[in-house]
Amino acid sequence: MLRLLKALPLTLGLACLCFFAASCGSSNQSQIRVVHAISDGPALDINVNTTKVVTNIAFAGVQPTPPAYDKVTAGSVTLQAYDTGTTTSIVGNNGVSASLSGSSQYTVLLTGFLNGTGPTAPTFWEITDNNAAPTSGNVEFRIIDGSVNTPSGGFDVFIVPPGTNIQGLSPQVSGLTFGQGSAYISLTAAANGYAVIATPHGNQTPDINQNYTLSAGQIRTIVIVDNQGGGGISAFPLLLNDLN
Repeated sequence: MLRLLKALPLTLGLACLCFFAASCGSSNQSQIRVVHAISDGPALDINVNTTKVVTNIAFAGVQPTPPAYDKVTAGSVTLQAYDTGTTTSIVGNNGVSASLSGSSQYTVLLTGFLNGTGPTAPTFWEITDNNAAPTSGNVEFRIIDGSVNTPSGGFDVFIVPPGTNIQGLSPQVSGLTFGQGSAYISLTAAANGYAVIATPHGNQTPDINQNYTLSAGQIRTIVIVDNQGGGGISAFPLLLNDLN
């Protein structure tokens, strides 16, 4: 018995040390998923600090498949995009710098035109995710703008019952600009779902009008992208299943 009592403090001490180490380990990691929205771009490999985390992602693809994420080092990192299987850099010669917080999740949006310059140059945007469960009986939508063809003033987004006339209504999202993510929008789960309607800011003529049916507790991210090749805004945004 005495031997057992002597061993007990040591066992507890080791357990505490292991718990502390695990906690520190998770705080030194971030989680990312990559969305390829360069409409005229090739399939890409994505590196974080020279380590390949995504391979052969095509336009309109997301890796890993939601709701999964890849674990990467937190802090100041370098994001790089290469034409798949080559060393041809798509975003800058040496990639771009980003800051990723520990124990956080991000959607890393890759967008622009392949040979674009200035505001249309290919680049990364880091958008913070929040996949905490909605309140009881609710669903959540979040909108990300990945379209180089975003209208002047951005997008207004209405999330309404299907068939709703939006004339005179106020949008839940106003003036969403290129590379930006909206706040999460919480709504009561509805059997008929919701229509997500995106219009130019201040103009209620839809560029996008798509219906989505969610069950209570689910979260969806809608990513506005361009048509393949870059010719205008796609009427069919990407749908990311964040929480099922």
